Amino acid sequence: MPSATVEDYIKQIYLVSEKVTSCEVPMGQVAEALGVVPGTATTMVKALSDAGLVLYAPRVGVQLTEPGRKLALHVLRRHRLIEQFLVEVLGFDWSEVHEEAEQMEHVVSDLLLERIDRYLGHPTVDPHGDPIPSAEGEMVHGAVETLVECPLNTVVSVARISDQDPNFLNYIAESGLNPGVRLQVRTRSMSAESVGIELSDTGSTLALGLGAAAKVQVSMVS
Repeated sequence: MPSATVEDYIKQIYLVSEKVTSCEVPMGQVAEALGVVPGTATTMVKALSDAGLVLYAPRVGVQLTEPGRKLALHVLRRHRLIEQFLVEVLGFDWSEVHEEAEQMEHVVSDLLLERIDRYLGHPTVDPHGDPIPSAEGEMVHGAVETLVECPLNTVVSVARISDQDPNFLNYIAESGLNPGVRLQVRTRSMSAESVGIELSDTGSTLALGLGAAAKVQVSMVS
C-alpha cells in the first residue's frame, strides 16, 4: 500500500492539474499545494517517477501516468466519501470535515469504504459539491460556472466550493452560500472587483470579491 506521503503528492498533483491548462503541472505549484520547498517536492517527484506513478520533466513539470491517475482518484474517493459520512451520519459541519478526512483517508480500508458508500446510498458529490469518483475510477463533472462567469439575474444553485481552506469554508458558510443554495448574481464589476448576490430563499444580499466569487461554482436551475 502506498505511503501517506505518496498518496498526498499524487492527490495534489491531480487536483492542481485540474486547474492548469498545460499537460504538466509546474513544480512550484506542486510544492505550494503541499506546503513544502521546491527542492523537497522535486526529490519526491523523482521517486514517484521511478515508481511509474508520474512523468517528470526538469524545468517543465510533472504529470500523472495512468497508474498515478488511478491512485489519485482512489484517494479522492476515500477522502470525499469520508467527508460525506462525517456530515451526514456524525453531524459534522460541512466546513470542518476537510482536515478530518485528510487524516482518515490514509487508514480506512477498501472494505470499510465500500460499506460507507453503500450506507450513504452511493453519493455522487461530497458536502462541498466535489464529485466523488466511482469505485471503477471514473470522475463525472457536472456543467458548472463560477459566480464570475454565470449569467446575471438568473437563478442558479451553488454546486461546488473549490477552495478547501477551513477559514474560507467558514466564511462561505457564514455568508449562507452552502451547496444547494439558490441565488442570483445581480451585479458584477471588474473594476471594483466585486460581485453582488441575492439569495433566493431569504432575499438577503451580499457582496463578494472576485477572488472569492471565482471559487464558488454554480449550476443552472431547471
